[in-house]
Amino acid sequence: MKVVIIEDEKPAARRLSRIVEQLGYKVEQLLYSVQEAVQWFLSNPHPDLILIDIQLSDGLSFEIFDEVEILSPLIFTTAYDAYTLKAFKLNSVDYLLKPIDEEELKNAIDKFRNRNTEDRSSLEAISQIKKMLMVNAEKTYKKRFIVKIGQHLKMIAVEDIVCFYSENKGTYIHTSDNRDHLLDETLDEIEVLTDPAKYFRINRKYLIRIDAIQDMIAYSNNRLKLKLTHCESDDLIVSREKIKAFKNWLH
Repeated sequence: MKVVIIEDEKPAARRLSRIVEQLGYKVEQLLYSVQEAVQWFLSNPHPDLILIDIQLSDGLSFEIFDEVEILSPLIFTTAYDAYTLKAFKLNSVDYLLKPIDEEELKNAIDKFRNRNTEDRSSLEAISQIKKMLMVNAEKTYKKRFIVKIGQHLKMIAVEDIVCFYSENKGTYIHTSDNRDHLLDETLDEIEVLTDPAKYFRINRKYLIRIDAIQDMIAYSNNRLKLKLTHCESDDLIVSREKIKAFKNWLH
């Protein structure tokens, strides 16, 4: 059985590839973005199975299916909440919650190998999931985070957070009063908890607030360098893969 993996985090893609091959299946291709996937599927035979992340560097993976008709069965990898995951199950498209567990992956693949031919097509299920995600977009996002200051706990409203960032294996918030506080959550978890209309993951290290943007400067390799209010850093650079999605987010 040939498998294609679509995942924008290269370390995660390589780990998933190793697990798949350890289970005895062939990884045909690793793809890292919507556009790369579209180009590959237009010129290559489609695989027996696709493992696909929902959020890619240049958009949602559903955009791939707007460009290319893909009939291969799908297993989504996702960090979405339990409400959304319930809908995946109801629509006969399986999911794996990150970080990927080897036994769960094996069970998901076994499910597709043994699936009934009367199952609804992947494309029909995708359509249902997209509708569900639009409804779920009205969900409540986190309004405050709890940080520890000495022996005390303090609540910080999201309106006071300029950005979230990762450094030395820790995750921090930087506030409008120019302070930094360590959080328990990872940046991946925070990205799901915050309102995507207000916060954007510009690179692996930074998740920024839209109204904190003070300036945007053309940078090397078709990237953008940002200046945020009350935050000075040389790492506030929108990666090339995220430029299109970032500009769409600003509109």
